[in-house]
Amino acid sequence: MAPPTRHPRQGHPRQGHPRQGRPPTLSQLRAFTAVAEHLHFREAAAEIGMSQPALSGAVAALEETLGVQLLERTTRRVLLSPAGERLAARARTVLEAVGELLEEAEAVRGPFTGPLRLGVIPTCAPYLLPTVLRLVHDRYPNLDLQVHEEQTASLLEGLLGGRLDLLLLAVPLGSQESAAASGVVTVPLFDEDFVLVTPRGHALAGRDGLPREALRDLELLLLDEGHCLRQQALDVCREVGRSEGVPAGTSAAGLSTLVQLVAGGLGVTLLPRTSLHVETERNEMLATARFAAPAPSRRIGLAMRAGAARRHEFEVLAKDLREAMRPLPVRIVE
Repeated sequence: MAPPTRHPRQGHPRQGHPRQGRPPTLSQLRAFTAVAEHLHFREAAAEIGMSQPALSGAVAALEETLGVQLLERTTRRVLLSPAGERLAARARTVLEAVGELLEEAEAVRGPFTGPLRLGVIPTCAPYLLPTVLRLVHDRYPNLDLQVHEEQTASLLEGLLGGRLDLLLLAVPLGSQESAAASGVVTVPLFDEDFVLVTPRGHALAGRDGLPREALRDLELLLLDEGHCLRQQALDVCREVGRSEGVPAGTSAAGLSTLVQLVAGGLGVTLLPRTSLHVETERNEMLATARFAAPAPSRRIGLAMRAGAARRHEFEVLAKDLREAMRPLPVRIVE
């Protein structure tokens, strides 16, 4: 009688096949997705706060666990293998799902606890944050507020990518952001008028009831490209028939620089009323002029992801912010 056929021992790992019972760890997936994004071990390690040897070991362990080669390593560069290209997208999906799980768990634990990553545009941050921070300190002592000051496009990218939780910015979002904003819900807080800021000896200095049409012939200074306030000022100019646009030779990265240019006699500018106390009242070389009603204005609100687990919490925060901001020179949106 022939001897019985011997079968390979069940569960014994073979080259080219994943080890049974050993799913990838989140640390391995984070390491791999970081390398897949940067194609550079040192940059990937710096991004996720891991040492370069530990990162390399995590990727190698993931390759062993999955039974496929994810990277092609040479002395000069790192490339994704065909399998690596396919699995990198899957790994990102897994990590995003884990992030959503953690966000949901935070919401379940209780409102106004844990971290809240708030993004704020530069033309709001210096003037509204004192009110926001005071409210959080007094009413939500268990909330870990983390503030990020960025331009609108960067804020929206951070919100939709999960890097930020809530935004304080101008609404409604403009046409340039409409595609990115399809998954964003906005909650209005208040409207505020624009004020014309001029050099002290300017012909319009101190005027009240200024018609918008006065903007047609002024040397108007603006913020750099990317600031929503720049686009809002251009929109006002178009409304009054200023078809030739505004001078492009001089611009500024922030309102403080902008008013210094005005004080130096280079032109005039538009500022939101919430910024006037900080930016103009201590400079004797500046004056203001108020527009006739209805003055050009902007609306400020909060923005959140449409499916945010903390949406109800954010809506409560919006209500409390409206009350806290009533002393400011704004019109609260009820």
